[in-house]
Amino acid sequence: MNKAELIDFIAKHADLTKADANRSLDAFVGAVTHALSVGDSVTLIGFGTFDVTDRQEREGRNPRTGEPIMIAASKVAKFKPGKALREALNPVGSPKKAAAKKAKK
Repeated sequence: MNKAELIDFIAKHADLTKADANRSLDAFVGAVTHALSVGDSVTLIGFGTFDVTDRQEREGRNPRTGEPIMIAASKVAKFKPGKALREALNPVGSPKKAAAKKAKK
């Protein structure tokens, strides 16, 4: 699903115009971006948590020459899905959950 399809979905299911849905989505993305940029996390109960983690400086390789290079430290946005989202993706009767339960016994 791309942004245009998401806007169409929001407009249809929230009874909004596409322009209103677009502004709503832009406001949401802006709010999450701002919160992460100042070091906060964004938690949507049941859906998941957006958070920022620090990635340390590390050594990599130039793919053309194979020469070692240092990759600078950076901040990375991460998403951890919530329980409701995980369960929606892996329903109770799914083979993966059944196999996991058998493995625990």
